[in-house]
Amino acid sequence: MEKTGTIRLGNENFEFPIIEGTEGEKALDTRTLRAKSGCITFDEGYGNTGSCQSDISFIDGEKGILRHRGYPIEQLAEHSSFLETAMLVIYGELPHEECLDAFRQHVRRNASIHTGMHHHFDGFPSDAHPMAILSAMLNSLGAYYPEMSSNNRDQDLAHFDETAALLISKVRTIAAMTFRMKMGLPFEYPDHKRRYTENFLHMMFSEPYGEYVDDHGAAEALDLFLMLHADHEQNCSTSTVRMVASGGANLFASVSAGVCALWGPSHGGANMAVIKMLEEIHQDGDDGTRFIEAAKKGEAKLMGFGHRVYKNYDPRAKILGKSAENMLQSMGMQDPLLDIAKRLEQAALEDDYFVSRKLYPNVDFYSGIILKAIGIPVEMFTVMFAIGRMPGWIANWKEIAENPKSRIHRPRQIYTGETQRDYVKLGDR
Repeated sequence: MEKTGTIRLGNENFEFPIIEGTEGEKALDTRTLRAKSGCITFDEGYGNTGSCQSDISFIDGEKGILRHRGYPIEQLAEHSSFLETAMLVIYGELPHEECLDAFRQHVRRNASIHTGMHHHFDGFPSDAHPMAILSAMLNSLGAYYPEMSSNNRDQDLAHFDETAALLISKVRTIAAMTFRMKMGLPFEYPDHKRRYTENFLHMMFSEPYGEYVDDHGAAEALDLFLMLHADHEQNCSTSTVRMVASGGANLFASVSAGVCALWGPSHGGANMAVIKMLEEIHQDGDDGTRFIEAAKKGEAKLMGFGHRVYKNYDPRAKILGKSAENMLQSMGMQDPLLDIAKRLEQAALEDDYFVSRKLYPNVDFYSGIILKAIGIPVEMFTVMFAIGRMPGWIANWKEIAENPKSRIHRPRQIYTGETQRDYVKLGDR
């Protein structure tokens, strides 16, 4: 028997089915509310609205749980890699060895950017934000692959596997070329013998007179960073990708829109804010102690703590914190920012002010320290986030594109403007 819930409006009761997810989440299906009652729901920011049914990722914010396709993020972090997790997120299962090797080869073969795109970088001023360049270049990329970006759903899906590997490969190449353009350096071509993150670091930092050598596990730490960002349910950028895809847009256009949504400081730019906060604390000659007291008095803003969804310790932050410490030890670096970060983390876990407010460190808290140690400039941090999130965007586009019942997303609104009034001619105003 179908479970139902009742909404009472005035003297009338309206019955609606209850949808239950595989992890026990319940939702009242109010899609017919307006037709039945003339009312709509109001949920600014969609914090209590289920916008879709998805098989990709599960989050329990109260318990600090994140799983991709059922696999706990802790197990993936310990045993998997970014490209393997990308395949899991996109296709739903951990790949067999042959499939994973074929996917890796496909990613390697697609690393180069068409030479016709090289001049596009010349059109950007040297102070252009890397996210603006990334979004524009990803959208332009589709023009070079018309068979994959037709906005004909059947045709785009027929080329989906090729497009997915191509985007995951070329997004890091575009990112590396953006960095080198802004630094006034010549572009470094990809090396197909290198693994995913090794190749990216090569394209970022190698010189004609000196190959980049990773002596301290930077590629491994970066691979972990990307894997931990692969998908995270219906966040701002992922919801944007689904919104754009619902109108029939191709994958290139949809992920380009995702980059624009990620750009905001409240979303992808949060790890930049953490580094700036830690640097300001250090410049003030503080070890974090004074800052903690100022934050408790409301006199300072604590960045990298708390999360819209997690009301417990972000599981990704635990993993990245350990990775940051290990990498800096391997590099022999004594980063004062890490010391300050650990003091802030300790306060968050022990001080009742933070514990009672559930202000635990989130993934942005340690990710900036890792990227900074690798040598990636702060303004490129959000670009790194976009590289990591690409598999999740692709997987969510696929869910929309493969659903024959998918409808264009079209939220309602509550109008609060002027009621009808008559036009007044210019001379009479």
